Amino acid sequence: MKKHRMTMHLRSALLSLCVVLVTYAAYLHQVLGGAKAPSIHALCPFGGLESLYQVFTTGSFIGKIFAGTMTLFVLTLVLAILFRRSFCGLICPFGAIQEFFAKLGQKIFKRRKVMPAALDKPLRYLKYLVLAVTVVYAWKTAGLWMAPYDPWSAYGHLSNGLESVWQESAVGLIILGITILGSLIYDRFFCKYLCPMGALYGMIGKLSPFKVVRNESLCVNCGLCTKNCPMNIDVQHSLKISSAECINCQTCVLNCPQTNTLNSYEGQRIIQPLSVIIIVLIVFFGSIFAAQAAGVYRLTPDALKAGEAIGYDEVKGYMSIKEAAESSKTELKEFYETFKIPANVPAETKMKEISTVSPGYDFDNAKESLKELK
Repeated sequence: MKKHRMTMHLRSALLSLCVVLVTYAAYLHQVLGGAKAPSIHALCPFGGLESLYQVFTTGSFIGKIFAGTMTLFVLTLVLAILFRRSFCGLICPFGAIQEFFAKLGQKIFKRRKVMPAALDKPLRYLKYLVLAVTVVYAWKTAGLWMAPYDPWSAYGHLSNGLESVWQESAVGLIILGITILGSLIYDRFFCKYLCPMGALYGMIGKLSPFKVVRNESLCVNCGLCTKNCPMNIDVQHSLKISSAECINCQTCVLNCPQTNTLNSYEGQRIIQPLSVIIIVLIVFFGSIFAAQAAGVYRLTPDALKAGEAIGYDEVKGYMSIKEAAESSKTELKEFYETFKIPANVPAETKMKEISTVSPGYDFDNAKESLKELK
C-alpha cells in the first residue's frame, strides 16, 4: 500500500506539472505573442482533429494550428489505442484542474457526490454531440469557430484579465465557470459530459487491448474502487473494466486494499500501475522529443524569409501595429488607413488591444473586410 500511495502522489505531481507548464506557456503567449510562444489552441490535441480536413484537402493548417498540434493529436490517438483514455487520466491539464477542484469539493462537502443515474446516463452522450458539431463546423468553416465557446481557450487567456476574456469569449468563460463549479460537486464534470476529445478517445479506446480486471474470488466488496473512481464507473460489480468512460487513471487499482484483486492488463499481461504511468509518459513525451529532434514539432509559425510578406488576413492579434505593417510590407501610414485604425492609437499597440485605446474598434471585422486584398 505504501508503494501505491507513492504512485498516487507521483500521478498527482505529474498532473500538477502539466497544469503549471501549460498555464505558463499560455501566459507567455499573451506576453510575447504567437510568434514566440504557442497559443492555447496549438497546445491542445483537439486542434489537430479540427484541422484534419484542411490538411488533407489543401495541405495547410487552419489558423493557430501547426504541425506540432497534429503531432499531439496523433500521439494521443496512439495512446488511446494502447492504453485507452490515458491522456485524459495521466496528462491532460484541464482534466487535472477538474480533479483538483473535486478534491476541494470533497473537503467542503465531506464526501464524493454522484450525479443521479437518471441524469448521468443521458448527459454522458452530450460529449459525442459536441464532438460531431465541433468537427463538422471546423471542417466547414476551416477555422477555430468554437474558440469563443471553448472553456480551455478561456482558461488560457485568463492572464489577460477577466474583462478581456469576457469580451472575446463570454460563453467560454461561463462554461469554464460551470466546469469548475460542477467539478466541486461532481468529479471530472467536463470530461464526463462535454469533452469532445474524451468522446473520441473513448470510442477509439474500445479497440485497445488494455483493461482492468477484477478477481471476484479475492474481492472483499469494500467498494473503495467504485468510490474513488473519478468517472463513477461501477468497478466493484464488474469483472472487466472496458468502459469508454475509463480514463486509465489507475485510481481503482491503487485504492484496492487486496493484492491482485484488481489488475491492469495489456492483452494477457499484467502491468503494475507505476509501469502503466511510466510507459504512457515515455510514449507521449519521448515521441514529442523525437519529433522536436526531427524538426517536425512546431507550435509557432515559421519566421518570414527575406523578402517575404504576409497577407492582411494573416495579421495576428498579438502583433503590434508596427510589426503588422512591417510583416505585410506596408507603409505605416497606409497600414493605419487600410485597417481604419484611428490615428491616436500608438504604433506599439497590439492589434487585438486597439479597442482598449479606441473603443468600438473591431480587429476581427477589420481583417475580415480585407480578405480579398494583399
